[in-house]
Amino acid sequence: MPSPARLPAPLSLATMALCALVSGCAVGPDFQSPAAPDVASYTAQANTGPSDGAQRFLPDRDIPAEWWRLFHCDALDQLVRQALAASPTLEQARARLRQAQEDLNAETGGRLLPSVDGNLSVARQKVDPAAFGVPLAEQPPPFTLYNASIDVSYTLDVFGGNRRVLEGLAAQVDYQAHELQAARMSLAANVVTAAIRQADLSERLAATRELLAAQTRQQDIMRQRLDAGGIALADLRNQELLVAQTRATVPPLDYQLAQVTHQLATYLGVPPAALPSAPLRLADLTLPADVPTGVPSALTRQRPDILAAEALWRKASADVGVAAANLYPQFTLTASFGSQRTGAGELADGVNVWNLGLGLVQPLFHGGELRARKRSAEAAYDAAAAAYQQTVLDGFRQVADALRAVQTDGDAFDAYDEAWRRADEAGRIAAGRYQAGGISHLSLLDSQRQLLQTRISRTAAEAARYTDTAALLQALGGGWWNEAAAPPP
Repeated sequence: MPSPARLPAPLSLATMALCALVSGCAVGPDFQSPAAPDVASYTAQANTGPSDGAQRFLPDRDIPAEWWRLFHCDALDQLVRQALAASPTLEQARARLRQAQEDLNAETGGRLLPSVDGNLSVARQKVDPAAFGVPLAEQPPPFTLYNASIDVSYTLDVFGGNRRVLEGLAAQVDYQAHELQAARMSLAANVVTAAIRQADLSERLAATRELLAAQTRQQDIMRQRLDAGGIALADLRNQELLVAQTRATVPPLDYQLAQVTHQLATYLGVPPAALPSAPLRLADLTLPADVPTGVPSALTRQRPDILAAEALWRKASADVGVAAANLYPQFTLTASFGSQRTGAGELADGVNVWNLGLGLVQPLFHGGELRARKRSAEAAYDAAAAAYQQTVLDGFRQVADALRAVQTDGDAFDAYDEAWRRADEAGRIAAGRYQAGGISHLSLLDSQRQLLQTRISRTAAEAARYTDTAALLQALGGGWWNEAAAPPP
């Protein structure tokens, strides 16, 4: 009975290395996503909504992907959609995500699959047989050697260094994906905030100019009364001071309006001169009565900045594994086969040269470099863990601040609204008394001035309710996970 064939020694070594690869494990820490925090409430106070009852917080309701539609304004919806479609910032984030994906694809192909290269060469050679211990009386003439071969090389991932590299690159892809979501969320919130601020400044500027006109008319009447001896010069000077102070507030408001308009155009991806639509009006918006907040424990799986910090933490974990694997041997399989002939037409006659080898590289002395790099990677891992914890704390703080802002905005608006209503009622009474001859024109103008002043304050308080509601929805994550193509958080 014939004896079983035995593998050549290099092939036996290769088989042993392959077995080690199958049974080997990746060195370094195995990253585990942190558990959801055990948080029952965002703030110490009850998160029910403003005391006026105009809004209420719903922890059992999820945030919609297009959360800005809660304001029920088609013009605002069109602005956000235009920005999401044309913003260079988002295009930059998409390009970086594609770059990270292709980096992962490149490294995956290079590290998990063998490299195969074809070689074709022609060389003119002169061989001295005496150098090989074969003395000849007559030296052979120079000859031309034609070579065609295929070389195969594969580094065995015995200790998981390649797997850790790919793990880090996959974490980088996740990081760029979360950065893209964060950019989309921030852009939508910035457009909403800029549009609301534009409407606020436009209305406040118009009211301030009306107030300035009313005060100027008062000043003219007081000047006439001074000429008639009805008032003292000090009264006119006080009125002139008031007119000058009001006039001084107009240019800053005008500049702020222009500035926010230019910023809105940038968000929309157009030059400032090409901004197509007129400013929104606050009356076009509807304050969301039901504000979805979700449960606090889900915040770490919803905010893109927290998820991005987790991805960086995971990459740092993989880098520790890469640094640890560099301390261990690396096994490389090589093989080559081809044809070497002295005539070009003979290359296709068959394979007449081949080799198969297994190489091992074991670091012996690098001056402490490799262990220092491992300690450096461990320190980077600790820093990434701390950065993640800080990002989580900042996220909860931002939500808590936004909740309190929405709650206190309701109280502030109620106070300004009550003052405006009182001023409006006083203005109607003053108009009636003026028509009946009971008060002077100066008193009527003073009543109108007070109404305009309270209207300006009420407009600012109303705008704050809209912007802080938008900031709250952004701080809660923006609802990106409810998009049709988005993965669940």
